Amino acid sequence: MRLHWRHCVLALLTCAPVAVTAQDTLDVERLFRGGDTAQALQRADKVIAERPRDAAMRFLRGVMLSEMQRTAEAMEAFNRMIEDFPDLPEPYNNLAVLHAAQGQIDRARELLENALRHDPSYFTAHENLGDVFVRLAQRAYERATGSGRAEPSLQRKLRLARELATIRP
Repeated sequence: MRLHWRHCVLALLTCAPVAVTAQDTLDVERLFRGGDTAQALQRADKVIAERPRDAAMRFLRGVMLSEMQRTAEAMEAFNRMIEDFPDLPEPYNNLAVLHAAQGQIDRARELLENALRHDPSYFTAHENLGDVFVRLAQRAYERATGSGRAEPSLQRKLRLARELATIRP
């Protein structure tokens, strides 16, 4: 599953004054990609303190936390975004990816379906929902084989689901 990153941040720039937000967002992203993660987070926090409704910066902060493996903080950031900007699909998608990584597939499915309710053409959420369905299928096939049924067709389906579940972008 994939976090939505670059295109999403640029699209979210329309949620705030573009001239100020665009430069701040690019600066923070440049710091982060350059390896200065502490400075990038500090700068993001400063901008968010000054402009708490800056959806692009808040989203970028959540993505940075995700990439830094600070999952609990990233989840909190995306949850707050969903509360404050319920019509934006990107926070639902990224929160779903984090839940899926923790094995919470049913919650991930719910979040991705919410993302798609807000933007039915959101490609990344569609792709991630497909990945979730593959994992749900795998789980169902594993349960079926665990009940003592070992039919060849079920085994093939389980093998295929496992193979699909391991494909990475």
